[in-house]
Amino acid sequence: MIPRLQIELPKALSTIVEERLRDAIVNAELSFGQALSEDAVGLSLGVSRTPMREALTRLEQQGLVVIVPKKGTFVFQPTLEDVEQLASFRLLLETSALERCMERALAETRDDMAAALDMMRVAREAGDTKAYARADTVFHESFVNHCGNVHLANAYRTISGRVAALRAHLSVPHSGQQDLSFGEHRSMIEAFEKRDSALLRQLLSQHILRAQAAYADALVEMQR
Repeated sequence: MIPRLQIELPKALSTIVEERLRDAIVNAELSFGQALSEDAVGLSLGVSRTPMREALTRLEQQGLVVIVPKKGTFVFQPTLEDVEQLASFRLLLETSALERCMERALAETRDDMAAALDMMRVAREAGDTKAYARADTVFHESFVNHCGNVHLANAYRTISGRVAALRAHLSVPHSGQQDLSFGEHRSMIEAFEKRDSALLRQLLSQHILRAQAAYADALVEMQR
């Protein structure tokens, strides 16, 4: 008897649309608060309303868009409170993930962190601030990818898109912030390799809280 064989089916059109719109929001191709007309976006992507609506519904669940009845769909518009709450939750999750990685997957996590730091270095030398922001996201996701706790990873993914969007929208115009972050990431790798939990917690906290303050300042500046 032939056993049950698995095949990988092509992605649904709505999934392709969701991923493309998510990338556009996270990488700052679309602006915070920007209206996303189903007709206009559908025409741009060459798709009908049905996959568009399915994609937008899933993006709403990720907190990346806001659907307002009788008004339309908009890219999320973060507030100062959003920035503070995301930073607090992110610090809690990333600290836990890093400590778990140090115990169970030090070499693999270190290698991924180092690879992401090298991506940051290349982007920094090229003056490509958006590529730097993407590499920054990869660096922090390496903690979660190796933490060995699916529930922690799932919790992180509920905010990862918004965190990445804040990074791309609010730090990219300020290259000085990326210069600071490069040194912070390098120091975190050094503390991680030494298994210095206390120093690593301190560095991660300083890094995330410094980013929170920078995002808040940039948000206030944008709203003037």
